[in-house]
Amino acid sequence: MATISSLGIGSGLDVESLVSKLMSIEQQPINNIKQASARLQTKISAYGQLQSAVSSMQTAAQKLSDASLWNASTVSVSDTSVATVSASSAGSQNHLLKVSQLASAQSVASRIFTGGSETLGDGTLTIALGRWAGDPPVFTAGSGTPAAITVSATDTLSSIRDKINAANVGVNASLVNDAAGTRLVIRSLSTGENQAFQITSPDAALADLTYDPGSGAGMAQTQAASNAQFNWDGLDLTSESNTLTGITDGMSVTLLKTTASAISIGTSNDTTSIKKAITDFADSYNKLLNLMRDQTKYDAGTKTAGVLQGDSKAVSVQQMLRGITGGSTTLAGAFGRLADIGLEPGQNGTLTVNSTKLDKALTNLTDLKKLFAAPDAATPRNRGFALQWNTFATQILGTDGAITNGQSSLQKRIASNDATIDHMQDSLTLTEKRLRAQYSALDTKMSQLSALSSYVNKQFGSTSSS
Repeated sequence: MATISSLGIGSGLDVESLVSKLMSIEQQPINNIKQASARLQTKISAYGQLQSAVSSMQTAAQKLSDASLWNASTVSVSDTSVATVSASSAGSQNHLLKVSQLASAQSVASRIFTGGSETLGDGTLTIALGRWAGDPPVFTAGSGTPAAITVSATDTLSSIRDKINAANVGVNASLVNDAAGTRLVIRSLSTGENQAFQITSPDAALADLTYDPGSGAGMAQTQAASNAQFNWDGLDLTSESNTLTGITDGMSVTLLKTTASAISIGTSNDTTSIKKAITDFADSYNKLLNLMRDQTKYDAGTKTAGVLQGDSKAVSVQQMLRGITGGSTTLAGAFGRLADIGLEPGQNGTLTVNSTKLDKALTNLTDLKKLFAAPDAATPRNRGFALQWNTFATQILGTDGAITNGQSSLQKRIASNDATIDHMQDSLTLTEKRLRAQYSALDTKMSQLSALSSYVNKQFGSTSSS
């Protein structure tokens, strides 16, 4: 507000105090509106807390309808140094495994050279993938196209290695150094009998880098290509890889070493994770319900009301949630209500977990899964509880949901209050200016009257003296 200094100096009238007190009275309606807006903002914050709690409950509900939760398996292996196992959707299985041979990749090594900078001469190396079989071994090329590698007279052992790797033929070349010198080592990129290779050259300069056992010259084999050989539940089987991805439904086995006796492998449904998901949901549900109760209750003893007490949208959300949780479904066989599996209604509608009943329900995963995740397009209220909770949360949190609408309505009221305050503030500025002008004029007039009174009294005093 504008201020005028040195008011009231003529008559002794405290104009500044008078204007300040009058403006304080004029300001009160604005203060009332500001207080109302503060209460509305508190409600918006309460809706934000409600929004967060509903979102947390939805996340927990979505997990209960997620197929990966119900399909998850736990694995036990009697000797993890022999094999490791991963399982998904494997259910309950038990197997015996005995490994007699691991799959390996073919590897060959050259004679010793003086170093990587040594040259051999020009020519062509041809590398083909395929299979060695028989005694003496005979090579049968696979379906792939052999790689022809051109070697110049200036190529060193190092550059020949690089050209082999650049050919992308299914082998890897490297140089191995020791005190004796340098060797060129070539190894198949994949294991299995059909991933072996042959290296040939018509050029004498490159004979040391060929591998063809029938020729009696060239590189020496340090590891033959072989398939894994193992016994699975009494069946003798082979695999080109040590990772057995299709050995049985939902299970992948990686062979690590051979063993003289069979090891046991078992899988079972991961009921521990399922139980945790159920109890986690109960916790998030109870937090939401307790929050809504505190926000909407009225305490007669203290005569205090929750922030959203009497808010129709908040009360409606609370009633809808309780209606879903207290309902039933006909799709879950042995189970119809949450209480049947140990999620029992407690004080104020919260869920109490009866661990004994829940553990028993976990022995019937087929029906337990249906209780939470069974679909029913014809009758949505008959669907699994997790699906109903998720739909409820999606609707409540959506653009046209109760929470969003509630916040939007309150924000509009605050915006309207702000506009009203701006208008009233402009009016107050004019009122203050008018009051200051009036009381300044009064002060001046009173000062003039005071001076006149003093003059008259002085004149009467002079007359009396004469």
